[in-house]
Amino acid sequence: MSILIYIYLIISGVLLFFLVLPFLTVFFSRFSNEKLATPEHPKEYDYGCIITAYRNADITKPLVHSLINQNYENFHIYLVADNCDVSDYNIEGERFTLFRPEPALNLKAKSIIHAMDNYVRPHDYTMVFDGDNLAHPDFIKIINSYANAGYRSIQGQRTAKNVDSTYAALDALGEFYKNYIERYATYLVGSSSVISGSGMAVKTDLYWDYLKSPEIEQGKHKWKKMLQEDKILQNFLLRKNEKIAYAWDAICYDEKQTTADGVETQRSRWLFSYFQNLPNSTGILRRGIFNFSWNQFLFGLVTVSPPLFIAVAISGLLAILGLFIKPWMGIAMFAGLAIFSLTVLWTVYLSNAPKEVWNAILNLPLFIFKQITGLFKMGNPNKNFKHTEHTKKVSVEEVMKKL
Repeated sequence: MSILIYIYLIISGVLLFFLVLPFLTVFFSRFSNEKLATPEHPKEYDYGCIITAYRNADITKPLVHSLINQNYENFHIYLVADNCDVSDYNIEGERFTLFRPEPALNLKAKSIIHAMDNYVRPHDYTMVFDGDNLAHPDFIKIINSYANAGYRSIQGQRTAKNVDSTYAALDALGEFYKNYIERYATYLVGSSSVISGSGMAVKTDLYWDYLKSPEIEQGKHKWKKMLQEDKILQNFLLRKNEKIAYAWDAICYDEKQTTADGVETQRSRWLFSYFQNLPNSTGILRRGIFNFSWNQFLFGLVTVSPPLFIAVAISGLLAILGLFIKPWMGIAMFAGLAIFSLTVLWTVYLSNAPKEVWNAILNLPLFIFKQITGLFKMGNPNKNFKHTEHTKKVSVEEVMKKL
């Protein structure tokens, strides 16, 4: 019995740490002021903007227009329309190139490689967007200020372009939380932002090195069992102890899930990727300890943290159990859950989330339930991980008026 109690205390202590870590990160970040170094003669870097589309090229038109109309001059747009009908795709221009690879590539990483292999000129930085994204008019301009400050890897703020349903608002709530905890706050306290998967810019030579990494080569043959590209990229960068900056004001709008099935499939894919990536996260954490690198250490802690609903569910059970085994630990676990819940609300407040997100909070149990059911779909990714359908074809001007 004493051994079981000892195990209980260890598991509870670990979970309690991860419940409180977000609060500590946000708290200390509030004392950090971002100061970007400004060179005497700022450079207008050249950006290759890659858009990856799969089966639906039409959804990308608002994104292409939002990039063409940037308050910036030095860039070129590449749309890789993989397995798409582009017969009525009528956008043309000297800054725009459309690719329709044959045969179909069926993998985002392959689409990115295809675009980079066919760059019209060498670009200083490579940007990646998903087809459903929209770029704020100052997106590249703001990213460029971070490039001039010396950052070789920069993540923009990906945020919701739609909060028009309960599930979309709850999906947006989750991203507001993760943006603040895993990206902005960690960056402010001296570590790196987690990569979002789109709306980021990386030095082109560095991005090429990443695309030539063994994980990408192996992933080409795994299809949906491939570790997600964003995780491979961030692992590659952190192993080199690169600091990934987070550009809070560089807004990239992203379509949120509007249905229960969409949430279930998306979260199932993310959960699969989390467990698949655990060895890499622990490896970066270990590097941080042995290299005395705060950047690697905190990033490793953040990425090894258990998925929120799993941490909360298990912590709740341990808190109740603790009242009968070790009351002091049970009370501590309840306190940790309270601190975590308040931290979620704090980050939503600091993010100036729209009222639709606040109104959806009471429906969180629905969202958590679909994540739980998503756990049971992880066993067969190639069967269960369906392509996400995007339907919100709106301009960036329309989105900016609503939010």
